[in-house]
Amino acid sequence: MSQNEAIERLGIFGGSFDPPHQAHITLALRAIEQLHLDRLLVIPTGDAWHKTRDLTLAPHRLAMTRLAFADAPKVRVDSREIDRHGSSFTFDTLEEITQDYPLAKLFLCIGGDHAQAFTTWHRWQDILNRVTLVVAFRPEDKTGGHAAHNTQWHNGQLTGAIHLEMTSLAISATDIRLQLAQSDTFPSALPTGVCEYIQQHSLYKNDR
Repeated sequence: MSQNEAIERLGIFGGSFDPPHQAHITLALRAIEQLHLDRLLVIPTGDAWHKTRDLTLAPHRLAMTRLAFADAPKVRVDSREIDRHGSSFTFDTLEEITQDYPLAKLFLCIGGDHAQAFTTWHRWQDILNRVTLVVAFRPEDKTGGHAAHNTQWHNGQLTGAIHLEMTSLAISATDIRLQLAQSDTFPSALPTGVCEYIQQHSLYKNDR
């Protein structure tokens, strides 16, 4: 039996990670704990069709993600979407992962903001046939009928997936990029290794 075949519960956590920050790490560790995962694949996106801004170059985002999760147990940073040519779709990634981990039950972890737009994803209904959807939302997201509180879609209806309980972490990658562009001070939400990498490569200084 190969190492991959020994994996029974596999988490998948994708994102632009531009840059990766403490909330990403907290989500990953919480998913591993709550879902009893054998492994969590953290997958930086390649050509993100849904992003309205240009992402930082993929090699930089991949390197920062590896630094951010270097000490996280059971996490493996996976470069398959960056290595893939053309648009990066979650369904295609899941097809590949299913072949790589043929015996694993798959858990797709997304944030509450992504949950609200999930029905716009390429082949979103097919995605739900392949994975258990897991939505990480903060305590404040539960108020006001937030869409993330109902988290699985079937025939256009929300029927409830796994809720990943998160502490309140008011961290935004957009705010981090803005702070980095306007100041030489690094936000406390950035891991030390990521800060050093950003400084070494002078990233985000042109983000306005």
